[in-house]
Amino acid sequence: MSAELHVHIEGTLEPELIFALAERNEVSLPYRDIADLRSRYEFTDLGSFLELYYANMQVLRTAQDFADLTRAYLARAADAGVTRAEFFFDPQAHTSRGVPLREVVDGLADAVAGSGREFGVDAAMIASIVRDRPVQEAGEVFGELLRLHAPIIGLGLDSAEVGHPPSLFEDVFARARAEGLHVVAHAGEEGPPDYVRQALDLLGAERIDHGIRSLEDPELVARLVDEQVPLTVCPLSNVRLGVVDSIEEHPLRRMLDAGLLVTVNSDDPAYFGGYVDDNFAALHTGLGLTYAEHDTLVRNSLEAAFT
Repeated sequence: MSAELHVHIEGTLEPELIFALAERNEVSLPYRDIADLRSRYEFTDLGSFLELYYANMQVLRTAQDFADLTRAYLARAADAGVTRAEFFFDPQAHTSRGVPLREVVDGLADAVAGSGREFGVDAAMIASIVRDRPVQEAGEVFGELLRLHAPIIGLGLDSAEVGHPPSLFEDVFARARAEGLHVVAHAGEEGPPDYVRQALDLLGAERIDHGIRSLEDPELVARLVDEQVPLTVCPLSNVRLGVVDSIEEHPLRRMLDAGLLVTVNSDDPAYFGGYVDDNFAALHTGLGLTYAEHDTLVRNSLEAAFT
């Protein structure tokens, strides 16, 4: 029984489903087969991952596609012991390639509506602003989400962090707060600790996604501990994108020892080698995570969930 609070639904798009949706939608893929596609999953940084991540989304065209994608994730999450899933989706990644936002929202919402009955997972949607697209798009897509009465519980901020600080997006997050939505933001993954501070002070973020570079700023760490701001950490993602050199060197234990409210999540599991249970397994093996620490991380996830 745990909550997953940092997972991008587009990042759960497994190679088998990519090929199935390509056939359904008559999309030509630049890969010979699934093995050829998997061979591309070698990333040097966030940018090299995002290039493939966005390219593979081309197979997602209809509400049914988004519903199938979400159900596949929820089934796998249930197998991992997840009972609450608050997943991100990237509206601009789809509208920018001509997919109507209604198709995206309707498909995701259909899967979410039946998630408890079908999978035993209480699921919810968080729309994420793609920070490396034009800033004015953020307000436009948020306005469209409101017009569609999209059943979202919050607004997030993701994609390429460096050079796209949270401060650029104050206005749209002020609107989100005014609508009573929760606010989260990716910060302190590749970006500096100051981005974490901006997310808290300028956006009103209630959770920080990643946040591991906060450790570079003792004053920020003290604040995060004092305010018990949840940090949704993604260990396998950090290793695959070169944010840390290896799971053995991951700072998660230092974060726990400092008193930070840390949770474990999968981020983009189809690309990074594992779902939330795989992340825990890697921590047990590589970091020597104890069962007491495991239990603390699970409790943290439930405490940090927007329920």
